[in-house]
Amino acid sequence: MLLNPFYPFTFLKISSLKATIVFLSILLIKSNLLRLKGGLIGGLFALILILGIFASSTIALGSLVYAYRLKKKFNSDDNQIQDLETVNV
Repeated sequence: MLLNPFYPFTFLKISSLKATIVFLSILLIKSNLLRLKGGLIGGLFALILILGIFASSTIALGSLVYAYRLKKKFNSDDNQIQDLETVNV
């Protein structure tokens, strides 16, 4: 059996390719995890913003209904006909 004189170089080339594949796989997994984390954070932030808009709209609508009811209540009290009697002294 003949020994290849370039066998150490071939061994180094294959080892470096394996190391490169492992390194690139780690980077790919890391980038996918970062993308997933960013998507989750962005989704939560958007949900918080939407809930804030919904809450402020609900509060504004409630205050408008409350003001309308107060106005209607006071207007109905002012329009009542009062029976006034004269006082004989």
